[in-house]
Amino acid sequence: MNDLAVVGETLPVPIDPPAGRSLSEEDRAALRRAVTVLEKPGLAARLSAAAGAPLDMIGRALPAPVTETVASATEGAMRTALRVALATLPDKDVKPAGTALERVETEAGGRLSRLLGSSDARHKALAAVTGAVGGVLGLATLAVELPVSTTIMLRAIAEIARQEGEDLNDPETALACVQVFALGGRAGAETAVADSGYFAVRAALAKTMSEAARYAAHRSLLDAGAPPLVRLTAQIAARFGLVVSQKVAAQAVPVIGALGGAAVNAAFMDHFQSMGRAHFTVRRLERAYGKEAVRAAYLEEKAALGLG
Repeated sequence: MNDLAVVGETLPVPIDPPAGRSLSEEDRAALRRAVTVLEKPGLAARLSAAAGAPLDMIGRALPAPVTETVASATEGAMRTALRVALATLPDKDVKPAGTALERVETEAGGRLSRLLGSSDARHKALAAVTGAVGGVLGLATLAVELPVSTTIMLRAIAEIARQEGEDLNDPETALACVQVFALGGRAGAETAVADSGYFAVRAALAKTMSEAARYAAHRSLLDAGAPPLVRLTAQIAARFGLVVSQKVAAQAVPVIGALGGAAVNAAFMDHFQSMGRAHFTVRRLERAYGKEAVRAAYLEEKAALGLG
């Protein structure tokens, strides 16, 4: 990057990678793995295996009261995830405006970080514990369990982002971590829909992501109720709710119990870690080769895998 001085402030000026560069064999293989994960998520199979019953047998349509509970819990989880993500930025003080429960969830993010460190295994273990509680107590715990599980997943995704060379001090990167919950939010039938592909989802979120990043970058005090953040929360929650419904359906198996609930949450965690790794692999390659070159190579790999 070059630096540009503006009114006493030095701002980075991005330099595009050289045009026309081809991906190395190693990077092409990494992209191929990312395409497979992003375009064919396979969460339903994982949850079915964890629950010991196909999701089709459990039933696709959840009762209206359950759907409402899932929607409410998902919105709450996304609000918490957004606050936790933005609270990690330097010199930012994100007030956890909201209920006492939401303040506890936000504070829990910091405590979990100190307790767990950066181990993927530890993240999965704690996600399994929260799932075990949900498996025993059922839907009544979703409003508490889901935000906690989401915060744990967010920390795991942020660690993956750092490993892929992302700067977590950048508001855009912090929001990209939250964006993973939208990328993983495609039910099986939706994968055949034209606007459900990876780049289509990124494009649908691009304007809101940009507005939210600009807001976060220019505020010393972040209000989680600000319109740019509310719009982003709603867009991501709408897609995240699809997989939360699958998770709830899997945990609704009568004999699921604590062990089954733990297995379901571990599968849920593993799914979003895989999505996060794939997403930040694509972003790493975009920084190295340019967005257009990576998009073209991505579409080639997608077609070669029969996913186009």
